[in-house]
Amino acid sequence: MTEALAGSTVRVGTCSWADPTLVRDTNWYPKRTMSAAERLAYYASRFSVVEADSTYYRPPSPELVRSWAEHSPEGFCFDIKAYGLFTGHGVDPATLWPDIRGTLGREAAEKRRVYGHHLPPSSLEEAWSRFVASLAPLFRTGRLGGVLFQYPPWFTPKRANREEIGRLPERLGGLTACVELRSPMWLEESELGRTLALLRDLGLAFVVVDAPKSSGLPSVVEATSEQLAVVRFHGRADSTWSSREATAAERFRYLYSDAELEEWAPRAKRLAHLASRVHLLMNNCYRDYGVRNAAQLAAILAADRDPGGDGP
Repeated sequence: MTEALAGSTVRVGTCSWADPTLVRDTNWYPKRTMSAAERLAYYASRFSVVEADSTYYRPPSPELVRSWAEHSPEGFCFDIKAYGLFTGHGVDPATLWPDIRGTLGREAAEKRRVYGHHLPPSSLEEAWSRFVASLAPLFRTGRLGGVLFQYPPWFTPKRANREEIGRLPERLGGLTACVELRSPMWLEESELGRTLALLRDLGLAFVVVDAPKSSGLPSVVEATSEQLAVVRFHGRADSTWSSREATAAERFRYLYSDAELEEWAPRAKRLAHLASRVHLLMNNCYRDYGVRNAAQLAAILAADRDPGGDGP
């Protein structure tokens, strides 16, 4: 679903189109026997943007990305979540490219999770290069939105981490990047101005979040790139936000009310005045919660459109 708003293109969608709880436990897809390509085509007939989050767990092959481009309509847009290795998260060694995995030391190779520092610098940079190259089919066909870098709570505002963010433009070779900071320290009053200035100077898009109060993350409705603004809706389930036992779907199990979504109409308008493209993405991908709320939000924006054509 795409809306024109204050001269900006506003897209509404979800952070997954193939979550198992959506595919298995609901009737949102018309058939349980649909292929992956058929599900993507069906999703793309109802929404104009999606975030691919599987790429956080395992880097995609060029063939997989090519299939996404081939089975989505012209004008459809993918945001791609960066491989966890690149954002300070631990990854299963089995998800590394075999030759890159072979450069791990013996002790690291036996670990359940490995981090970027376990790899020789040259191997880490090669991993970056391959990840970026894999996205070429989307970039060439105009279907690549932004590459999402979701940094963990332990990634705090210190010099080394600012320098890490500073390497993104060069590593991505011109691809659009958006940055979500899960440590509230970046968004504290004393630090917020510096955080936004850093992203603005680098041409990186700041990710606005709607998250549970227990996260400590405020909804800072700002844009640091004139090209793209992103909002990710994580639900407001305080009890599961920090759970290590719940699945990803269960952690974000929250269905927004109409009133809660209506709060975002003026905020979306503000972002549309600041950036030429706005992506509003539901990450409450438990069963059909995400697709239901995405459709509701799109309807709210459409209903709020000004008679003069200034958008919703």
